Amino acid sequence: MRIFRGQNLNTMKFFGSIMLCLFAAFALSGCAENAIDEGTGDDGGNIGGNPKKIVYSAREANEGTLLVKFSEEAVAKVAARVTRSERVISRSGLVEFDAIMDEIDALSIEPVFVLDPRFEQDARRVGLDRWYQLKFASSVSLEQVAGKFSLLGDVSLVEYDIPVLRIDKGKAVSYDGVDPTPDTRASSSFNDPRLSKQWHYNNTGDMSLTQPIKAGCDVNLFAAWELCAGDPSVIVAVVDEGVAFDHEDLAANMWVNEAELNGQTGVDDDGNGYKDDIYGYNFASNTSKIRTDDGHGTHVAGTVAAVNNNGIGVCGVAGGTGNNDGVRIMSIQIFDDTGGAQAGVSDVARGIEYAANNGALILQCSWGVPNSGGLTDEEWGSSASRVEKDAIDYFISMKRPTGPLDGGIAIFAAGNENTAVSYPAAYGNVVAVTALGTDFTPSSFTNFGAPADIAAPGGDAGYNNNSYGDIFSTLPVNKGKYGYMQGTSMACPHVAGVAALGLSYAVKLGKRFTHEEFRAMLLASVNDIDQYMTGTKSYTPWSNSQASYNGFMDLENNYKHKMGNGYVDAYKMLMNVRGLPAVYIKQGTENTVDLSQYFGGNKTLTYIANVSTDDKSKLGMTFSVNGEKMTITCTNEGAAIFTVKTSIGGTQVSREVAVVSRKNVAANGGWL
Repeated sequence: MRIFRGQNLNTMKFFGSIMLCLFAAFALSGCAENAIDEGTGDDGGNIGGNPKKIVYSAREANEGTLLVKFSEEAVAKVAARVTRSERVISRSGLVEFDAIMDEIDALSIEPVFVLDPRFEQDARRVGLDRWYQLKFASSVSLEQVAGKFSLLGDVSLVEYDIPVLRIDKGKAVSYDGVDPTPDTRASSSFNDPRLSKQWHYNNTGDMSLTQPIKAGCDVNLFAAWELCAGDPSVIVAVVDEGVAFDHEDLAANMWVNEAELNGQTGVDDDGNGYKDDIYGYNFASNTSKIRTDDGHGTHVAGTVAAVNNNGIGVCGVAGGTGNNDGVRIMSIQIFDDTGGAQAGVSDVARGIEYAANNGALILQCSWGVPNSGGLTDEEWGSSASRVEKDAIDYFISMKRPTGPLDGGIAIFAAGNENTAVSYPAAYGNVVAVTALGTDFTPSSFTNFGAPADIAAPGGDAGYNNNSYGDIFSTLPVNKGKYGYMQGTSMACPHVAGVAALGLSYAVKLGKRFTHEEFRAMLLASVNDIDQYMTGTKSYTPWSNSQASYNGFMDLENNYKHKMGNGYVDAYKMLMNVRGLPAVYIKQGTENTVDLSQYFGGNKTLTYIANVSTDDKSKLGMTFSVNGEKMTITCTNEGAAIFTVKTSIGGTQVSREVAVVSRKNVAANGGWL
């Protein structure tokens, strides 16, 4: 069973309802903790088959369909019957397989994936070409059919097409208040009036927003924006509800399939296997009609790339400067309540393939498998949604001959069950994001554990007792256009946005990275969070006759070393891309920096440091150099790049060093 990560609450009544739903989720999904179907029919008797080949349970699977992964030898015979124009065939061409199809009077079999000819080699390398979907009457027993197919040598895996279900997604809290006046807006050069409500970008510790709150608990975005705010060649695929592509604060940053926009209705104008897919595709309902539902996908998209500096609404992490230079959002819809559709795992996998084939570099995902924490990657790969794992592997390993990244980055919300990180977020090749409140403490709902990679602001209404400490972003027009939500799926787009910002900066600098290099840089672009994992945290309790949540968190024993490598820092991301060390100093105090560490540790050299007059004035900076020590004080927050020079063996040597002034400085302040 799938759970939708995002949740938002305005009152504790809302908080109570979501916890009740989550408790119900545990009860419903408990039977699926072991994702391999054990081969038992409804009467409890053994129906046979090879359980090691059967993925998931039939209990909640879509009726009348199964997914099969053929062996490499067998798939060649099946594929010979399929053409790009005639994907659906009646029989496979495999004698034993077709005998079972005849027995159940199967309707058809077709490839799960589109297999774009441009990327066919990549698809075959990870086995996408081996996945097929069978369709038959809903009255046929799924367990019996799966058992029979699992015994065939031509079949490597049989997977139940489990629906992508949301147990509870909470509700967005729309904002209809007055925009801040110019003198109360956030201290950024951008003119978006509601940026001051986005504490998660630049947290000044303003207690008029919410309490408790601590300065510096943010993604350090303002300093990063001075260097780069996005690039339209970087595409982020939002795998979620549909994105409101016509939103006033999103439209200019939507990915647009120009061939379909300017083509004929009902025609696959660009030959990518989909008709009229202008802004993405609705994989839940198999239609080009993107629907926004309750606005979760729109909210996520706004955090990634709401249009910056356009005089309206909010900002996105990589939303550009108002000159049509933000990153682009591709809508991969997998939830469609409005259309009455429930996407299966095959639909989600197709959506991931679509994103890769159409140029997305970052996969932003807010869904997972409840109670799958504790599995190993090997166990998940063979016993839970292998079709999705293959699709994810395809996305991150795709060979891209041009651009800033050879491959892709998949970023997943860790989950909202306050337990171990669930899959796919726990998969070692993706980035798992945990959530923080407004004061560096873990959100009361966040999952955690060894698979967690990185933390970001996600809000915590149960802790702040209001929504103003949640994440503020875009919503569909019928939901108020702007509002608050909370969840690890609100933390996740901060990391996706920072990754997009890093790739945008790489484009600007003409740099290119492998998937492994860039993922490592992203995970190193953090500040220490374990220093805040001390004592306890209390949040508003909720209970009823079925469950009780005592509202108590033991931070040191349960969360220390389990929230990821640290909380993401956008400026550090850009410095990692640029290859510069970054020194963090505390605003308003005298700090000492050892310059010799950037020149091999030689303390006998004479060093000269220079910074631009503009940066010096902006930060209210005074500094002096004595030997290898630079003493520096900044009265304002911000960042500047020093040029440090010395002479080594008669050769003049210089190096750039970034200095960042903040109210709070992490224990690991400086270069990671």
